[in-house]
Amino acid sequence: MSSTKTAVLLVAGIGSRLRPLTDDRPKALVDIGGETILGRAVRLLGEHGVERLVLATGYREDAVRSALAGSSLEVIYCRNDRFDSTQNAVSLALCRDAVLGRAFFKLDGDVVFRPEVLARIDACAAPLAVAVDGTRRTDAEAMKVRLGVGERIEAFGKGLALESAAGESIGIERIAADVGPRLFDALCRPESAQLYYEDVYSQLIAAGQLSAGAVEVGDLPWTEVDDPSDLARARALFG
Repeated sequence: MSSTKTAVLLVAGIGSRLRPLTDDRPKALVDIGGETILGRAVRLLGEHGVERLVLATGYREDAVRSALAGSSLEVIYCRNDRFDSTQNAVSLALCRDAVLGRAFFKLDGDVVFRPEVLARIDACAAPLAVAVDGTRRTDAEAMKVRLGVGERIEAFGKGLALESAAGESIGIERIAADVGPRLFDALCRPESAQLYYEDVYSQLIAAGQLSAGAVEVGDLPWTEVDDPSDLARARALFG
């Protein structure tokens, strides 16, 4: 069973590229074959031993609350009222009070994955354990990672040179309890409002304030769901 009992799920975004499916719900509530993206993630987290969910909400929070009504897990909602004008660093920052002092998984709300991903990153000793697909061909839009010695991550970023990238961060990490204070201090800086949370990870790594380890998951099926082609892939893989 998991030693990590809390999970943060970022589900604040609009998901405009999936309209009209997201006219009345965030994309985390889009169906992938009898189960929503969020429903699948919550089920896998619960089966892994997670007891506490922290939802960073924004767009159509009412639909998320309705979907999780009656959950056997403890559920906490942290609303980002600026979900349509800020990056996801703000949504994560707003979860500070709910998770500070605890180790936690952090999941993007649009990732569909196998349960082994959770087990692998939970077993990693790095303070920031990052699920990375080193087999996928990266492009300009991918959240790339650059590795140093011993599978340590030296940098994150969409802007990293393709030739230096060792793979793509899939949007699932485990963050150790003692990392929380400095991570949330950095996330809460005004200048972080237009950054991805991975950019903040990268800043802390560059400053010597954070150590991050890459955990290879490229042998496992996964996909993020941004547009109709992604949704078709998710349904083919998991539906």
